[in-house]
Amino acid sequence: MRQHIAAAFMLAAAAPLGAQAAWVAISSDAARRIEIDPASVQKEDGNRHVALGRILFEKELVDPRSSENYKSIEALTRYDCSLRTFATLKRTWRKADGELLREEEVRSVAELPVRSGSLEDKLLREVCRPRSAVAAQGAAAKLAERADAAAGDLRRANEAMIQQQVNKEIRKNVKTATLPVAEGGAAPAAAAPAPKPAAAPAPAPVAAAPQPAARPAPKPRPAPVAAPAVEPTRSYANIPWSYEGEGGPDHWGKLKPEYATCASGKRQSPIDIRDGIRVDQPAIEFSWRPSQFRIVDNGHSVQVAVGGSSIGLLGKTYELLHLHFHRPSEERVNGRSFEMSAHFVHKSEDGRLAVVAVLMERGEENSFVQTLWNYLPLEKNEDVTPPNVVVDPAKFLPADHSYYTYMGSLTTPPCTENVQWLVLKQPVPVSAEQIAIFSRLYRNNARPIQPSFGRLIKESR
Repeated sequence: MRQHIAAAFMLAAAAPLGAQAAWVAISSDAARRIEIDPASVQKEDGNRHVALGRILFEKELVDPRSSENYKSIEALTRYDCSLRTFATLKRTWRKADGELLREEEVRSVAELPVRSGSLEDKLLREVCRPRSAVAAQGAAAKLAERADAAAGDLRRANEAMIQQQVNKEIRKNVKTATLPVAEGGAAPAAAAPAPKPAAAPAPAPVAAAPQPAARPAPKPRPAPVAAPAVEPTRSYANIPWSYEGEGGPDHWGKLKPEYATCASGKRQSPIDIRDGIRVDQPAIEFSWRPSQFRIVDNGHSVQVAVGGSSIGLLGKTYELLHLHFHRPSEERVNGRSFEMSAHFVHKSEDGRLAVVAVLMERGEENSFVQTLWNYLPLEKNEDVTPPNVVVDPAKFLPADHSYYTYMGSLTTPPCTENVQWLVLKQPVPVSAEQIAIFSRLYRNNARPIQPSFGRLIKESR
C-alpha cells in the first residue's frame, strides 16, 4: 500500500498544483464548485489513475485546526476505473489568495466504493475519460467566442431598436411643426396660397354682402383626469439583514436573490419541537477537545472558533466550524422557550451540515461561558485570540446526551436547507449575570418559529 502511495505522489509531482492548475468545473451549486485539473490525471497501473481535484467554496471557512480561514480544499485521489472505487491520498487547504494553509497525508488509505450519481461518480467518469488541458481550454475559448458573438448581436439589436424609436420621434415632430393645429382642434388640409395684389377698381356703391353665420363656439374639452397615484414598489437593495426593522426576518427573502429560500423554503428552522416519535437513536460521538479559541462579535451574535473538535454520527465525521449564541433560544420544545441557546455548527467532508443545539436556562454560573465572556471584543467585527487561554467545549455539554433531531436550515441568511439539527434535550445552567451580559449586546437575536410542514421529528427515548 505504501508503495502505491509513493508512486502516486511521484506521478502527481509533475502536475500543476494550486493556482497553476488548469481547473475545469465538474459540478457547482450556490455554496461551492467542484473542479479537476485534467493535466494532473496520471495512469498509475492497470485501470488505476491518480488525479488532483478541489472544492472551491463561495465563502471562506474557518479551519478548525489552525483557526485560520481557507477558501479551497485540494485532494489527490486514486480512482480504479474497473472496480469503481476511490481512495484519497492527500488533502491541501489553501487560503483565498492560493497560499498554502496546511497539508495532510491520509495515513490509512481506504478504497471506498463509488455510488452512482454521487460527486465521486462524476469525478470518476472525468478521470477515466480524461480531457486534455488543451482541449478544455479550447472548449472554453469557443464558449467565450460564442458569448462575445451573442453579446454583439444583442448590442446591435438594441442600437437598431433605439434608432428606430428616434426616427419615429423625428417624423412625429416634423409632422406637428408643418401642420399646426388650428384653434378648436381641426388641422387644415393645406395652406391656401396668398392672393396676388390687383389694381383697385373704380369706386361704386356696393350692397353690403351678407355676413356668414357665426360658427358655434367649440365645446370645451374636458380637463384630463389625473391617474391615481401609485405607491412605488419598495426597494430592499443595500439593506443588511438584521433581527428587526426593514432588514428583519419578515424581509430576509427580499434583501438579496440568494436569500430567497428564507421566504420560499419548506424546511426552515427553527421550529417548535413537538409530536416527535420516540426511538432508540444512535449516540452522538462527541470528540470535542480543549483548544485555543478566537472570539468575535460579528454584528449578529458572539461567534467562537475552536480547533480540533468534531462529532461522529452514523459513521460520518463532522468537524466543528464554530459556535454562536442566541437570546432567547431559537428552538422551542412543546411551546417552551429557554433563556438562551448555543449552536455548534459542524460540517462533513462532503459538505453536509449538522448543528448541535444546547439549550441554556437560568441557574448557576457556567465556567465555559464565563471564559468566553472574559475576552469579549470591545468592537464589532474585531477578532480576539487570547494567548495561552484554552477552553474545552466538552465541559459545556449536559450529562445527558439524548436529543431531538430533524432536517431544517440555517437560521440566518441565506437560510440554507438540508441541515440536520441535533437539539440536546437537557438544558445547561448559566447565571443571571451571564445572561445579562449577552443581553447588553443582543436583546433579541432569535429568528421566529417557522412552519414545520409535517416534517418528521425523532427524539431519544
